[in-house]
Amino acid sequence: MSQQSNDMAREEAAPAAAGMEQSTRRTQILRFLLRYRNSGVFSGLTLDPALEHGNGDEGSPAEFSRDLEALGPTFVKLGQMLSTRPDIVPPAYASALERMQENTTPVPFEQIREVLESELGVRISKVFSAFEETPLGCASFAQVHAARLRDGTPVAVKVQRPGVSQRLTSDLSMLRGIAMAADRLTKVGRSVHFGDWINEFSRALLAELDYIAEAENLERFGEHLAPYPELLVPRPVWDLTRRRVLTMDLVEGVRVDQVSGLRRTEEPMDPLATALLRGYLDQMFVHGEIHADPHPGNLRVTPDGRLAIFDLGMVANVPPRQRERLLKLLFAAVDGRGEQVADEMIALGTRLEDYDAPRFLREVGQLISRYSAHRTTMSEGRVVLELVRIATANCLRTPPELSLLGKTLLNLDTVCRTLSPELDAKQVVEGHLQHVMRARLRQSFSSPSLATELMELQTLTREGPRKLSEILSLMADNRLQVKVTGLEESHLMENLQKIANRIAAGLVTAALIVASTMMMRIPTSSTLFGYPTVALLMFLLGVALGAGIVVSALLGDRRVKSR
Repeated sequence: MSQQSNDMAREEAAPAAAGMEQSTRRTQILRFLLRYRNSGVFSGLTLDPALEHGNGDEGSPAEFSRDLEALGPTFVKLGQMLSTRPDIVPPAYASALERMQENTTPVPFEQIREVLESELGVRISKVFSAFEETPLGCASFAQVHAARLRDGTPVAVKVQRPGVSQRLTSDLSMLRGIAMAADRLTKVGRSVHFGDWINEFSRALLAELDYIAEAENLERFGEHLAPYPELLVPRPVWDLTRRRVLTMDLVEGVRVDQVSGLRRTEEPMDPLATALLRGYLDQMFVHGEIHADPHPGNLRVTPDGRLAIFDLGMVANVPPRQRERLLKLLFAAVDGRGEQVADEMIALGTRLEDYDAPRFLREVGQLISRYSAHRTTMSEGRVVLELVRIATANCLRTPPELSLLGKTLLNLDTVCRTLSPELDAKQVVEGHLQHVMRARLRQSFSSPSLATELMELQTLTREGPRKLSEILSLMADNRLQVKVTGLEESHLMENLQKIANRIAAGLVTAALIVASTMMMRIPTSSTLFGYPTVALLMFLLGVALGAGIVVSALLGDRRVKSR
């Protein structure tokens, strides 16, 4: 009986402890937001006044990055994503976030063993002849161990840390609530829509926790980059890959930012940097996939002189039409055509209520002119990110893929400069864009594409005459009608209804005042202040209605302007 009581007490205490932990976590996040409320990132966000005491000091960009790291893995990833958004984060803070590292300590091996055996359904000794307990590397969500299969094949095993999924789900839920508040209370929130951005971030982050999807990315990238023998993507071992465990080829090498000067002298790195640029341009504009994080930590030079690519968990897919517009935008920027760059930006983005077209066109033209004049010091990635910042400043909301493209190009430029400082990356990009355009043309003339076009042409040929005959018949019978939908829910109908109400109320007011004036001349026994009672009441009612119309117009118009 006593044991049963203890179990019931523990069951009742568990939700309370979880609620207490969530409340503490929310307080930590709100204190962080409050400290940097005037940094330009969270400007205008009103928080709980009870939290304001003792937190009035503004932190520096470096402190902002450190405090974000201290909040845990979710916020490390958030900081890395924020560094790609110059429309949200000021330049100094974006630079600090770019240097953010995942400083994590290894999880005890017994916990890793438990996750691994739970996912694989067998003991480690059944599938691995050797398994290193000391990890090769640690990250926020996982750690990687070297192992050897039963047949002697060396592999790397990536195992998800215990409890990561639950903490991530809780953090994302709180971030959504804060983002919705920012969208309502801050000017930048109304322009950027933090809620939509957090939803995109959540989908990308949850996809990164699915190692089956990462294994598919490894296999697909390996196929797409096969024309470049200088690049190496480790192959997944499908029999030993699950949602929280990824087993792949073990590839040894040196980080690109740690290659010795002697090796650079003996072994030229230009072919590796050139192949990396060309391969990633193909991935982005031919295959429609953007690897969001090709930084030096995910690229290693192997002993046989190849460049290995790791960590393909966060890959964004770009639809064909958007891919075509991004390619046109980059072509126009490289060619120095500012007006076409602005046109493609407008086609990609969403114009908000306060969109300033003349200022946007002027600033884009000036940026592209500066880029054309200083190509040796200004990279394509920096230009794309600056375009995103200009668009947001002029109330043009851009898609997240544009920021990812800019960040990827910027990372590639950094890696290429690290590998080969003498390489002219801009010349490689400009030359390969022509190759990308030819590849896209060949793709458009592929058998499936031609078959689709022929089917559409067949449908048009078969149904065109009949539809034209129907239109001519309707016009001949005077029965042709054009229906415009959506007006009943639009601001136009709302404003027309307000105008009609004001006109009707004005007519009633005028009628009351005129009628009361005429009735003043009619003698009557019932008077008020020396005036006929009914006439005076009608006059006062008309004056009250007229004053109400004036006040409503002034306040209502001012409110619409503010909104």
